[in-house]
Amino acid sequence: MTVGRILATKGHDVVTIEPQRSVADGAALLARKGIGAIVVTDPEGRVRGIFSERDLVRLLAAKGAVALQEPISDWMTQDVVTTCARASVHSLMEQMTTGRFRHLPVLEDDKLVGIVSIGDVVKQRLAEMEQEQQALREYIATA
Repeated sequence: MTVGRILATKGHDVVTIEPQRSVADGAALLARKGIGAIVVTDPEGRVRGIFSERDLVRLLAAKGAVALQEPISDWMTQDVVTTCARASVHSLMEQMTTGRFRHLPVLEDDKLVGIVSIGDVVKQRLAEMEQEQQALREYIATA
């Protein structure tokens, strides 16, 4: 199973925000879209960072509500770990577990083509396990 297959099921839409937008704008976007992370992109669409619910909580704990007016670029995670459509779901799970993050932007030729969350990975893995169980049941029934 690959990241590309997950994207084929869930779609390639990615919510993005510009680095100069405020943290308040980012928080509102997270809430409005019901998502856990926003990819921060420059005018050319290149990934410059990622801003997650976790980043928002850290900011509020450190500076309080006054920091909501600061640029999102001041609080985004700048060293973004990414993946590609050819990557296996197994390697994706390892990356997410090791790095302790829940969202991975998907790049192809340095272009943002999707984002995969831990929820997407779990959903895909459960579907695989159900298919395997069904195949075993059918095998046993015909044996």
